[in-house]
Amino acid sequence: MQNGFMRVTALALGIAGALTLGNAHASGFQIRENSVKNLGRANSGTAVARGDASVVSNNPAAMVNIDRATVQTDVSLIDLDAEFTGGGNTALPTPPAAPLNGNNGGDPGDLTAVPALAAVFPLSGGLDKVTVGVSVDAPFGLATEYDPNWVGRYHAIESDVKAVNLNLSAAIAITDRFSVGLGAIIQRTEVTLSNAIDFGTAVCTRSAATPAASVANCLNPAYPFRPQANDGSVSVTGDDTSFGWRVGMQWRPTDRLTIGAAHRSEIDHELSGEADFTVPGNVAAIPTIAAGYGDTPVNAPFTTPSVTTVSVQYDFSDSFRMMADWQGTDWHSLQAVQIFRDAGGILGNEPFQWKDTNYYAVGAEWDFSPAFTLRAGVARDESPTNDTYRTPRLPDNERMLYSIGATWNVSEALTVDAAYTRISIDSPTINNIHSSSNSTLSGRFEGHADLIGIAAQYRF
Repeated sequence: MQNGFMRVTALALGIAGALTLGNAHASGFQIRENSVKNLGRANSGTAVARGDASVVSNNPAAMVNIDRATVQTDVSLIDLDAEFTGGGNTALPTPPAAPLNGNNGGDPGDLTAVPALAAVFPLSGGLDKVTVGVSVDAPFGLATEYDPNWVGRYHAIESDVKAVNLNLSAAIAITDRFSVGLGAIIQRTEVTLSNAIDFGTAVCTRSAATPAASVANCLNPAYPFRPQANDGSVSVTGDDTSFGWRVGMQWRPTDRLTIGAAHRSEIDHELSGEADFTVPGNVAAIPTIAAGYGDTPVNAPFTTPSVTTVSVQYDFSDSFRMMADWQGTDWHSLQAVQIFRDAGGILGNEPFQWKDTNYYAVGAEWDFSPAFTLRAGVARDESPTNDTYRTPRLPDNERMLYSIGATWNVSEALTVDAAYTRISIDSPTINNIHSSSNSTLSGRFEGHADLIGIAAQYRF
């Protein structure tokens, strides 16, 4: 039972939980940083953006706003600063429980670059109402790593996720004021994670006929197998390539008002990979224990959520405009992750019980001169997690975003963008969460994130 639970937790948290751990710049494991212009407005106006090739990904109908072949590259640097305070206990069958040792894990978030590339091509001749585009971006992902000896090592050490979309989009200008767009998505997802395993507790709790005798063995300093004295580890990898779609529209009811809406579909994955275990030599010599921790191929169905965006822009003058966004993410697709052996049979079920979330943003742009545009924005981002099911692999909570940015029109063809966002995060709590070794961990995370973006665009 414990062996099966450990493997379930390792892959379930690896696939779903590792996708969110430390992802402080968006709720859940979502990444919105595919445009530095959008970053400078706190991601307001994403579905009606003008002169921004990222609309290939955000709303293909808005590609009609671009009248020349355009290539754009964006890079956002994400720096998460987080600290855990708390502790936990090993999984003894009856009290007294042994407290977990170790440090607070350090800062799990290193400086991470999130690149994006987009190109838009208005067609001509008989197809002059059609615009096509292609983009590559990362809609989901993270890279975090705790100290291997931290107090929560049985819950998580390393989490590395890469989800990359190749987007192919087309737009048609039905009239001068109304356009529609359609896109295809090819999504590649790769996951790697690791955590420690408390083999000492696993052995001593199963080494006697009664719970009281098991506890006596676990607390006996002379017994060779004691809690936290015989750690091993597990590393889980999984990957898959799958397909999705997006649709969008843009409407300008007046010369000053623009409304855009877009929907990105859910994308179903069948992640497959390996669970690789490192078992201490003295534990490996016990057949009844070691047999449950052999390397094994695993798979899990997993769905990335659908996202719906509505944007509004109003031009108060030729040089000043404001934008607002609402974005809904359908996280209900992540209620649980079921894990299966490739050889057949279910290993178990990891509950998450995530809720759908809303993102609200307001921003503004001011053309300071023909050469420079200044922008700013503020946003509120809801979290899909809850106090009952939150784990240290996904210490997510509500957050506020404060952004500034600028564009330099170097020439008629070349522009350069820069932006900065500060994210403040409501402190998430972790309470009595079971790890791969059935230990518990309780505490609080404190942290914030800084995002810096730079981009260049060339129009042919």
